[in-house]
Amino acid sequence: MQPFHDVGAQYRAHRAEIDAAVRRVLEGGSYLLGAELERFESAFAGWLGVRRAVGVGSGTAALELALRAVGVRPGDEVVVPALTAAPTLQAVLGVGGVPCIVDVDDDTLTLDPDAFARAVSPRTRAVVPVHLYGQCAAMAQLLAVAGQRGLALVEDAAQAHGAAEAGRRAGSFGRAAAFSFYPTKNLGTFGDAGAVVTDDEALADHVARLRAYARAPGPYDFDEPAGNERMDDLHAAILGAKLPHLEAWNARRRERAARYRAALAETRLRLPSERPGAHHVYHQFVVRTPWRDALRAHLAARGVECLIHYPAALHELTVARGRARVPEPPRRAERAAREILSLPIYPELPEAHFERAVDALSSFVEPT
Repeated sequence: MQPFHDVGAQYRAHRAEIDAAVRRVLEGGSYLLGAELERFESAFAGWLGVRRAVGVGSGTAALELALRAVGVRPGDEVVVPALTAAPTLQAVLGVGGVPCIVDVDDDTLTLDPDAFARAVSPRTRAVVPVHLYGQCAAMAQLLAVAGQRGLALVEDAAQAHGAAEAGRRAGSFGRAAAFSFYPTKNLGTFGDAGAVVTDDEALADHVARLRAYARAPGPYDFDEPAGNERMDDLHAAILGAKLPHLEAWNARRRERAARYRAALAETRLRLPSERPGAHHVYHQFVVRTPWRDALRAHLAARGVECLIHYPAALHELTVARGRARVPEPPRRAERAAREILSLPIYPELPEAHFERAVDALSSFVEPT
């Protein structure tokens, strides 16, 4: 079976640089909140075009800490899209918030601005648009609604390293943004790590304190509840070694996406939508068909592994029952969850494997 993502391929391709970064940390003897973390935070913030990046333990931790830092408190509502990874929901619950689950645009599958506007209530404090599959959500419209209603906008950019809208990179639009560096992300390390990015210096300082027990200035003291959500220097060094390659890796993803589009143009598969003015970095290449399960079985029989991101809308998850508000049935998200299939697209995908996937897709005959 051709694997959906060979997570070791990137290490093999850049072994010397990564090994040198790891050795530098191990020999240097500074493993937490050290120089390697500071270097990566500065480099990543500069690459995004924001003032600050604060390295934390995971993408979920990044979103939780960002929500706390913008003022979300227990009982506050936070608007989230109905189609996204469960951690988006879990982060809201983790700060004691109430997820307000809102439908998505049928083409991009990102948060629908009109549905967002209708969902705002007196309890709403923030909105978390997700830049799903590598494409920015409709930021101009979402920012307009958030601004009119006085809401904090926190971007979930876990799948959008290098994505852009109108020339601005994902992560540079809201009060803050959360990134994940999980191993399969466009920029990933060999374990869990994340970052909160922002132009707000006070917010960044707050997150930096929250990630390390909320240590107070002066003598030994801690002034608010907090835990241990630090990114260690080993992951920071690995990410620092990888960051200079990210543009080329994203270009490779886009090249593969263009070839998928050309090869599948005559099929009845619904291909990903890329909005004018958007720079999609194809964390996933997601097709849609009412015969999704038959297509997946067809591909598996020909040695091509595909995954589903995601097989249920958020309000259908057990954890959402009794804990979330759903102002309108998110029918578009429900339908998409039953039709979507993610095709292999990682930068190191061997050419022979890519061609096998295309051939298998082209030979699929829809059931009658």
